[in-house]
Amino acid sequence: LGPRLTRDLLPTLQNFFKGLSIALIGGTVVGVVLGRSSLLRALLAPIINFLRSLPSPALIPIVLVIFGIGNSMSVALIAIGAFWPTLLNTMDGVRSVDPQVRDMVRSYRLSPWQNIWRVVLPSAMPQIVAGYRISLQISIILIVVSEMVGSARGLGYFVLESQQLFRVTSTWAGTIMLGVLGYLLTSIFVVIERRVLSWQIRMRAATGAA
Repeated sequence: LGPRLTRDLLPTLQNFFKGLSIALIGGTVVGVVLGRSSLLRALLAPIINFLRSLPSPALIPIVLVIFGIGNSMSVALIAIGAFWPTLLNTMDGVRSVDPQVRDMVRSYRLSPWQNIWRVVLPSAMPQIVAGYRISLQISIILIVVSEMVGSARGLGYFVLESQQLFRVTSTWAGTIMLGVLGYLLTSIFVVIERRVLSWQIRMRAATGAA
């Protein structure tokens, strides 16, 4: 039980972090672009609204056909499912940047890259991080679903196989491991979130004290 469970933990973590990284990076980049361009938002709004309304598990047959059974399928499903919360929150965060801040940027004549890096992203970061949190939760669910449906390794596959073979102890061990994994990932994210948004926390504290 021990070595088998440990062996299945590694591919789960690898696929999880690969899929989530693709979703966060892609969603942030596309979100910034769409948030700053009203024309692109108008053109792509119907497509975005249609795709984001599709339940991620419903895409499993399509992803299976394209990527086959294995790690690539799990990574792709996580990337697709976790992409949308990050995209939408980033887009809204960029659009909600204070108009006075935009006017100040024009007066300083910052380059587009300096504007994005020094002004837009810091101002939109609270909403972007909120999107990251949702993407994280979705990724935890999708890694389990993808491994149960289209993988021969991983914790999801381990739990499903143990259940089908009536290995009660193994089933419970795998389920508990999934719960612990989800809890640890969420706790780590909370710590990172507090560090990233520490400036905002301090600013709110100073405002409240004033």
